[in-house]
Amino acid sequence: MRRLRPLLLLLIAIVAVLLWQRHGEAPGAPAGPAGNPVATRVAPADDAMASLPPQARAMVQRIAAGGPFEHRQDGAVFGNYEGSLPKEPRGYYHEYTVETPGARNRGARRIVTGGTPPEVWYYTDDHYRSFRRFEVAR
Repeated sequence: MRRLRPLLLLLIAIVAVLLWQRHGEAPGAPAGPAGNPVATRVAPADDAMASLPPQARAMVQRIAAGGPFEHRQDGAVFGNYEGSLPKEPRGYYHEYTVETPGARNRGARRIVTGGTPPEVWYYTDDHYRSFRRFEVAR
């Protein structure tokens, strides 16, 4: 029985670490919308859109106006499959292309909004590897 106790403790520790990694959150992690923890790949919210490139600011205006959009994917549901953004029900997030000067395709820049109408806004310039939350004046 004494031999089994260290193995049991090790097994419990391994399971705890795997569960923690699977959920991608640490105890006491900052909360996002609806009290969901904010993933570590999301930077804190900017006070304004001033830090965004001009093409992203123009896209924010188009989103607020309901279009027009150049790409058929604009406005499509963003699945958040990697869990980079706070967990929300499917259909909560939508993605929009931010034009990249000189790119032959849609490029890597996107705005992802949460809610309808949008209540949270995120910008990525590395095709969803990281996000920066920003605020839009209402």
